[in-house]
Amino acid sequence: MESLAIPTWAQLVFLLCAVGFILALKGLSGPRTARVGNLVGAGAATVACALPFFYADLDHVVPILVAIAIGTAIGVVGAQRVQMTQMPQLVALFNGVGGGAAALVALLELRRFAELDELGADLPVAYLVATGFTILVGSVSFSGSVVTFAKLQELMTSRPVVFPGLPIAFGGALVAALVVAGLIVGQPAVWAGIVLGLLGLAVGVLLVLPVGGADVPIVISLLNAFTGLTVAAGGYVLQNTVLLVAGTLVGASGTFLTLLMAGAMGRSVPNILFGALKGGSTLGAGEVSDRPVRSAGPSDVAILLAYAERVIVVPGYGLAVAQAQHTLRELVDLLAERGTKVDYAIHPVAGRMPGHMNVLLAEAQVPYEQLVEMDDINAEFKQTDVVLVVGANDVVNPAARTTPSAPIYGMPILDVDQARQVVFMKRSMRPGFAGIENELLFDPRTTLLFGDAKDSMGKLLAAVKAL
Repeated sequence: MESLAIPTWAQLVFLLCAVGFILALKGLSGPRTARVGNLVGAGAATVACALPFFYADLDHVVPILVAIAIGTAIGVVGAQRVQMTQMPQLVALFNGVGGGAAALVALLELRRFAELDELGADLPVAYLVATGFTILVGSVSFSGSVVTFAKLQELMTSRPVVFPGLPIAFGGALVAALVVAGLIVGQPAVWAGIVLGLLGLAVGVLLVLPVGGADVPIVISLLNAFTGLTVAAGGYVLQNTVLLVAGTLVGASGTFLTLLMAGAMGRSVPNILFGALKGGSTLGAGEVSDRPVRSAGPSDVAILLAYAERVIVVPGYGLAVAQAQHTLRELVDLLAERGTKVDYAIHPVAGRMPGHMNVLLAEAQVPYEQLVEMDDINAEFKQTDVVLVVGANDVVNPAARTTPSAPIYGMPILDVDQARQVVFMKRSMRPGFAGIENELLFDPRTTLLFGDAKDSMGKLLAAVKAL
């Protein structure tokens, strides 16, 4: 088969870019090096994208530059305007675009393979397998990511969408896709690639529809791994070192992240994907209880905090949505100045993504030393005077330990229910993202402070200052 002529010097530059991606990933593993790591990765990607203009005899240069300019503008505007609370949705979109792009590139390569096949060229089977894989999995990643975006953005229901015959439709589409992929390996044809892409889009939609509630971010991570694998396969077909290494990195890290998130939720990946098809659900009924609870005003809660020697704050997604993290940091600093020991308890998936809550609090200049992971802080709740829960729900719900029928059963949680006093800051009695009632709200040791988190936090801060 005709080889893709990439000069040796260009391959070496691509290899250096790949090394840059590895160093970037290493830098992103720690808060102090994350900014530099991000810049290294962005720089390596820029060089890799610009390099073909210097060694390749490109056709349609003007449309390519126009497309790059449009994409750059959309990316810059989107990155500047997106709220940190919407980062999971942005990740889903970027992931989907990557998978779709890989599938389109593979389709173009399939056309070239079909032309070579007509000329009687000897086509390596491995290239055809990689091409079919990229078209199928890239299409699955694209359509699945679009559905996850719609669920998180509440453009559609976040509940599991299940209809009669869904398992049959999913299985049929998957089997048909594998058959068409086999046809491509036997004899490459553009029409088969298009059909395979359409089947992949259907498989992606049917794969994600039954997933609901807090499991959606885990599926985003899984689809991210899919995209990485398609990019790696595309790099193999194109004989491009940087695509091969970058795709492998994304595929491997996405796979590990998926397994870690599933473990943090106490679930298996198959259960997350297909649990609803067995009659279970990954989202509760979402009903609001009318059972009586104990509530108080900011002044009463301020007294509890002011006289406590040990306080643990449990921040959640609702805190970030209300943009109350800055006021919360002021409150924590004030309590610390008065001699109270205060830490933030961070659940592995708080904020809907691993590390998401850490970044949200870092925006408010919260020292990383005060952010304590769940495994390290759970033993301290028994000796804690007051736990202040702000915008969290499912990650402190005892149903994860006590109610086998609950969708979050088996998920490791923060042991807030073992503290002496618990203060919940909530807008209403509406359940959390998993849609189930939290028995901790009705515990005699629990006090609820109702209201918008930012407004209530401001009043609470003023009340503590007044003491």
